[in-house]
Amino acid sequence: MPSLFVLGGARSGKSRYAQARAEATGLSLAYIATAEAWDDEMRERIRLHQHDRGGAWSTIESPIALPETIEAHDAPDTALLVDCLTLWVSNLLLSDRDIPAATARLTAAIANARGHIILVSNEVGLGIVPENALARRFRDEAGRVNQRIAACADEVQFVAAGLNLRFK
Repeated sequence: MPSLFVLGGARSGKSRYAQARAEATGLSLAYIATAEAWDDEMRERIRLHQHDRGGAWSTIESPIALPETIEAHDAPDTALLVDCLTLWVSNLLLSDRDIPAATARLTAAIANARGHIILVSNEVGLGIVPENALARRFRDEAGRVNQRIAACADEVQFVAAGLNLRFK
């Protein structure tokens, strides 16, 4: 089944675009959330995302084991929406995981998917060079993950200011 990678900046409209694409499939809808609610502000962001999706969606939380979660919930009659890969990379980085190995497992899960899969990620390489080593490492790791996912996805869309541009 087809895979779609949606890339864009913060507040670009990428999640809204990905959600609309998933809903347009007519399949059962499953949202794989990589965010963790560490504070009140993040809990409110998560609540708003859940409200925007509505009751047609099931939510699966997967901050670390994303490839395994995709494999466990993949089905021909399901559209999986993963939001977002940059939070996943951050979670892997902060838990000292092997990001290249996890990315290889993720690309394999995408390649073997029987259902429709949509992945969302932030483009983090368009701004200034971060001032500290951890932030630079995050930017570099996220950029490498984005390249790997873009290479294996059937379709890649870039979203800016609520408008999408087809890359692949």
